[in-house]
Amino acid sequence: MNNPPPTVADNMVVSLAYVLQLDDGNVIDSAGASEPLQYLQGANNIIPGLEKELYGMQIGDKKNVDVAPADGYGEYDPEAMTFVPMSAFPPDFELEDGMGLQMRDSNSGEVVIAYVEDIQTDGVVLNLNHPLAGQTLHFQVKVVDLRPATDEELAHGHIHDGHTH
Repeated sequence: MNNPPPTVADNMVVSLAYVLQLDDGNVIDSAGASEPLQYLQGANNIIPGLEKELYGMQIGDKKNVDVAPADGYGEYDPEAMTFVPMSAFPPDFELEDGMGLQMRDSNSGEVVIAYVEDIQTDGVVLNLNHPLAGQTLHFQVKVVDLRPATDEELAHGHIHDGHTH
């Protein structure tokens, strides 16, 4: 009796080759079959709009997936700006337009990435939107490999890259 081929399902570790383009056709991210993205399906390791479209795919399957902003990095929020005085940065800190800074949200304690929007003499305007907020994401994906997650990976909610901890 033949076992059915494995498919993308919750608790499977998926190795995914992909190309990510925006509406303008620019390729902004990719992973080849030799060094694919590996993640745990069903654990919110990747954006939801892509994850839900991969269920049922088998090794070697290819698919084009368009992800709307709401299912990707969110809509762009023009209000998501914050001003940080220069005194908050170390004196020798070099700021550059567009650079990402890790900040801790004072309410939730979560670490968020903010991007330098505008450098002024007395401080910096930081943009809390993800750089891809408001963008429709166009993925070309190919499932390169599939395997069941280990108990430890399931407990941690993400994959381990073969190193023992």
